[in-house]
Amino acid sequence: MTAEFTERDIHLALDGELPAERLRDFDAWLDANPDMKNKAARFDADRQRLQTALGSVAYEPVPAKLTQAILGDGSDLFGMRSWWRGAVAAGLFVAAAAGGYALGVLGGPSRIAGLADPVAERAVTAHRIYSAEKLHVVEVGADQKDHLVGWLSKRVGTPLTAPDLAPEGFSLVGGRLLPSGEKVAAQFMYQDYSGNRISLYVTQTAGTNETGFRLFENADARAFYWLDGGFGYAIAGAVPEATMEAVARAAYKQLLPGAAKG
Repeated sequence: MTAEFTERDIHLALDGELPAERLRDFDAWLDANPDMKNKAARFDADRQRLQTALGSVAYEPVPAKLTQAILGDGSDLFGMRSWWRGAVAAGLFVAAAAGGYALGVLGGPSRIAGLADPVAERAVTAHRIYSAEKLHVVEVGADQKDHLVGWLSKRVGTPLTAPDLAPEGFSLVGGRLLPSGEKVAAQFMYQDYSGNRISLYVTQTAGTNETGFRLFENADARAFYWLDGGFGYAIAGAVPEATMEAVARAAYKQLLPGAAKG
């Protein structure tokens, strides 16, 4: 019998506060209740939007006029900074609650279990298979970059770019076309000077839901992924999480509509 959960448990799971021993039952409950699973996905997407739009405010300097108005001589600036951040967090909490949920929007990428889009799992699976290859890592090499990008853009159905990840320490090896359910996916493979590989995976997704960054982890590999405009994007690999996130953010900026293509 599937354990029963409530909307409150969705909030706990999104905040990483649901006990680990309950996650398996929680995942099963979501699968058995599509309405609640959709609601959890919506809460998570809204959380990411709030974090993207307002999260940085918590780390801005306290406005001088506000400091003077409250402290006079500004003798307790450290305490004031703490108060300012607390006030911002409280404001975001109220804004979230007004929308039907209360989440910590100042944290990192969402790690909620059981809600990973298939794009993340497929990206990790494809990365494991092809990153281990010695001679056939890609179908088309980086020396034919223009052809590669044009070909994959046409097959996937959206203008693509092979992001420049040199500042993050990775150079393009090449790419390939992959199956993705009933559709196709593009995979761009990158490698650093030590031979560590990461890949960018892009495919069409059902619907037009948008998300902020989400982190999917499976054994020795992980993927930072996001959904945007009917497409799913994932950076997959087995390098440290901080490196993966930096690469994902760099790729995201270069894949935005209107960004320079290359």
